[in-house]
Amino acid sequence: MTNTRNDLRNIAIIAHVDHGKTTLVDQLLKQSGIFRSNEQVEERAMDSNEIERERGITILAKNTAIEYEDTKINILDTPGHADFGGEVERILKMVDGVVLVVDAFEGCMPQTRFVLKKALEINLKPIVVVNKIDREFARPEEVVDEVLELFIELDANDEQLEFPVVFASGFNGTASLSPDPADQEDTLKVLYEAILDKIPAPIDNREEPLQFQVSLLDYSDYVGRIGIGRVFRGTMKVGQQVSVMKRDGAVKNFRVTKMYGFLGLKRIEIEEAYAGDLIAISGMDDIDVGETVCPTDHQEALPLLHVDEPTLQMKFLVNNSPFAGREGKWVTSRKIEERLEQQLQTDVSLRVDPTETPDAWMVSGRGELHLSILIENMRREGFELQVSKPEVIVKTIDGKRCEPVENVQIDVPEEYTGAVIESMGERKGEMLDMVNNGNGQVRMTFLVPARGLIGYSTDFLTLTRGYGILNHSFDSYKPMTSEKVGGRRNGVLVSMENGKVTAYSVMQLEDRGIMFVEAGTDIYAGMVVGENTRESDITINLTRIKHATNVRSATKDQTVSTKKPKIMTLEEALQYASEDEYCEVTPVSIRIRKKILDKNEREKSQKKSK
Repeated sequence: MTNTRNDLRNIAIIAHVDHGKTTLVDQLLKQSGIFRSNEQVEERAMDSNEIERERGITILAKNTAIEYEDTKINILDTPGHADFGGEVERILKMVDGVVLVVDAFEGCMPQTRFVLKKALEINLKPIVVVNKIDREFARPEEVVDEVLELFIELDANDEQLEFPVVFASGFNGTASLSPDPADQEDTLKVLYEAILDKIPAPIDNREEPLQFQVSLLDYSDYVGRIGIGRVFRGTMKVGQQVSVMKRDGAVKNFRVTKMYGFLGLKRIEIEEAYAGDLIAISGMDDIDVGETVCPTDHQEALPLLHVDEPTLQMKFLVNNSPFAGREGKWVTSRKIEERLEQQLQTDVSLRVDPTETPDAWMVSGRGELHLSILIENMRREGFELQVSKPEVIVKTIDGKRCEPVENVQIDVPEEYTGAVIESMGERKGEMLDMVNNGNGQVRMTFLVPARGLIGYSTDFLTLTRGYGILNHSFDSYKPMTSEKVGGRRNGVLVSMENGKVTAYSVMQLEDRGIMFVEAGTDIYAGMVVGENTRESDITINLTRIKHATNVRSATKDQTVSTKKPKIMTLEEALQYASEDEYCEVTPVSIRIRKKILDKNEREKSQKKSK
């Protein structure tokens, strides 16, 4: 008879992006009585990073724990975005069950499928929460049928198909077992009880030799690298001498200097941990994800955890534009390299490779969002750098060049389907399915080369007037077609002079295209200042001033008004830049510039390449 730890449960909350995981965890925390009555708790308390709070998405997996009826429940909040799928996979290895959150209106989405597939593969017990039950047009019963179909499609076993369903509103902190919104109870009690009843308690084998596996990494300036993971077997104590079975097969010994448990939003120092506990340990500088910590006299490694391969790469360079060093604090190659190495301490899906020049690095990641968040964090910290256009990583499989292909799901109002199908065709998308939901919404599924999706989201929002929803997840590597896929159609307006933009020159030139700068902005020769209405690039002078004459005109004193310029966000600029351009990123500005700033040099180089 195996003993279990009935005072403990380990669960992960999984869902598609924006289905309400983090808000639900907030309510679970508040209602468990873990906070004092006078304690101020922010909305989405788990999203601690500034960018997460601004964008309303979870980027890094977080763990927390609550006490309910003498049982400690460890909760892991996972990211819902496809770029952070690797995090989800590793977290699921730490838990015994999952709470699958599905929006009562949107139903099953691509990421719902992805995360559920991973959970069922490792035989975790599911609880389904149909969230946002109070939403307009909510269709809870249909959504439960959709979820059941998804379970069957993913080959769930009989035990997994017996999942309990809780209908909830994470925002209001209410739940019930009935799909009728009027039956909602004032608390999440039914969800707590479902967790205690249905999620298996961890096995208690604390007498056996220790096995602890690292699933997530953290970093602290005081104690260095911190490994977060689960004790799968045995007992672990502070001060204990242990061995780490490295990814490459080597074995290193170290002493556990500090151990932390979790409660609420805090980490608490603990002296010992037993089988089933989720803890963080420090004491070893180069501990990595998937490695096993075990006793020195009983070295036995757990199977290594799979880490997703990067699919997209960009070049990071030291800023060498005429404005270099004006706005940033950290501008040297040494500082940038140190910062990238620091990122590698905690981000396992990232790769940084040196290039032939000492002031440039090839940085590879899981997608545009993954890399743009790294760049955004760097600029907020005071870094100044240049980055190239993102490009997909091509692999050679069986002697053929293969590129990543994404599975894209698009939900749009009926009137936009023609435009979306045409734009997908231009990006070499192959339609797999199209379903009309009957409420004026159409859901389409495509297979599209990943390079066709670079820069597509901005076009997509324009095409669908902001009503479309686009989701994509990695599908597979397929042989590459040599044709150009996607990309920018129009040429750009490039500045020919250094100086300040004048209202006079903007007025003279604004019919040439859309301006990216306004009067008073500092510009330099070779900087992209607008988009041309035609396909070719043209060089223009935006710094000209009107020469005063002694001729007076009757209409002279009318005020000058120019069109509002298009100011780009970091993501838009990265998507917009072309192969012969860099994005210059500083704490204050985001500029697009030509790689070769001098007009004559640029023209010579273009002739050569043709």
